[in-house]
Amino acid sequence: MRNRINRMKTYRMQEQASSAKLIFIGLRLVSVKVLNRYRKTQKLRVIRKDSVPQDAAGKGKRMLTGKVALVTGAGRGIGREIAKTLARDGAFVVVNYNGSKERAEEVVSEIGAKHAVAVRCDVSDFAACGEMVNGIVKEYGHLDILVNNAGITRDGLIMKMSEEDFDAVVATNLKGAFHTIRHASRTFLKQRAGRIINISSVSGVMGNAGQANYSASKAGIIGLTKSVARELASRGITCNAVAPGFIETEMTDVMTDAAKEAVMSQIPLQRTGKTTDIAELVAFLASDRASYITGQVISVDGGMHM
Repeated sequence: MRNRINRMKTYRMQEQASSAKLIFIGLRLVSVKVLNRYRKTQKLRVIRKDSVPQDAAGKGKRMLTGKVALVTGAGRGIGREIAKTLARDGAFVVVNYNGSKERAEEVVSEIGAKHAVAVRCDVSDFAACGEMVNGIVKEYGHLDILVNNAGITRDGLIMKMSEEDFDAVVATNLKGAFHTIRHASRTFLKQRAGRIINISSVSGVMGNAGQANYSASKAGIIGLTKSVARELASRGITCNAVAPGFIETEMTDVMTDAAKEAVMSQIPLQRTGKTTDIAELVAFLASDRASYITGQVISVDGGMHM
């Protein structure tokens, strides 16, 4: 009987030892797996960090990486520079144009075909804007940034200005911005995020002789910006306006020296602005760094309006 009890004790001790050994082996296997997974994760982190394009300061991910931006009137001038700057900061850019396909494709070529696409649309056409915005969302899954830059001029003294010239400028400059915002707002609301930047003008702030139509359209942009900002703020959507002053573009290149000197006399900084001055501000407003700024009109005019 005693031998039987001893054998049972010995069996139990062997069984416990085997269980402890199995637990030890199991824990060791789990530890190895966890360690390997950690090493792989660290390796992936290094790979991902190396593969992310660096910003100008070489400090990691660019501030607009993964964003999709629509820039209207992006074939030339300020719009062209905005498109290039947003792409530089990591965004995929839809380069909208109405007139020159060649110029828009040049912008895409400068940016790189993998990071931009040219899309034709007359922003004064409500339905066409809807098709453009819906097409972008369908193709790329989302739209994060809308820059309303498209604009035209039909200058003339008010006593000689035709109704057609007045309507054409307002239709493109003001209604065009309304059209794109109207269609993009649905997507922004679903995403509970979005950045809208409208390009106004110092003429919309101060007025300008010979530009009643243009000044009215750009002043309207300011009112539109503030109203949209109030409507959409609760959903995390911001809307701001940039009011450029005398900026060097193809439009200003054709001005006479006398006209340029007259304008220069109104600029406290005594120099003209560059398209990069506008583009850098737009890129900032489009980023998360400007998430607490909305409903503002920021003048970039060398002090013309202060």
